[in-house]
Amino acid sequence: MDVLTDNFSLYGKGFLGTVELTVFASILAMVLGFVMASFRVAPVGSLRVIGTVWVTVLRNTPLTLLFFAVLLGLPRFGLVLPFNVFAVLALGCYTSAFICEVVRSGINTVPTGQGEAARSLGMTFGQTLGTIVLPQAFRSVIPPVGSTLIALAKNSAIAGAFSVTELLGTYKTLNELGYSIIWTFVWIAVGYLIITLTISALFHVLEKRWGVAR
Repeated sequence: MDVLTDNFSLYGKGFLGTVELTVFASILAMVLGFVMASFRVAPVGSLRVIGTVWVTVLRNTPLTLLFFAVLLGLPRFGLVLPFNVFAVLALGCYTSAFICEVVRSGINTVPTGQGEAARSLGMTFGQTLGTIVLPQAFRSVIPPVGSTLIALAKNSAIAGAFSVTELLGTYKTLNELGYSIIWTFVWIAVGYLIITLTISALFHVLEKRWGVAR
């Protein structure tokens, strides 16, 4: 218990760092995921190609390699930003590929007749997608999106290896101070458990309110 009480500010700083990474990367992943899902079902061939390439490349690229590419590669092209911003970009882009596929699966559950009916009324693809298809798809994808964001929260631990303040990275300082490595990781695990259970509870509420009735 001493490792927590003696270093509460250190744990708190790491915990808040992980929360910030999770929140901002989740927002980016959701936005990009919905955009790329729209591209993948668009009637324009070039948009479908962009969506397919985005998903294929990111889903098959190790997240650690993506961190190296973003945090160490982008500055070589003159893009210099704080490391935590680069970490959000890496996490958000990587997770967006999985969000895209989840949303696309939800879109495929909507009967095609509804889209055809909307087009017969003169609605554009964007109007059909935004007002007819996506609202219905959203109801069926709430649980898998929640699971994907929980995975994002746990994947944020990689950021600590790139000088980004987050929860797992606190073990380095505590280990140097001579604290028990077992209790150090126990309290780190508790921190991640709080974050993941919070996300799970949030999406449970969303599912009960807007999810598909079972």
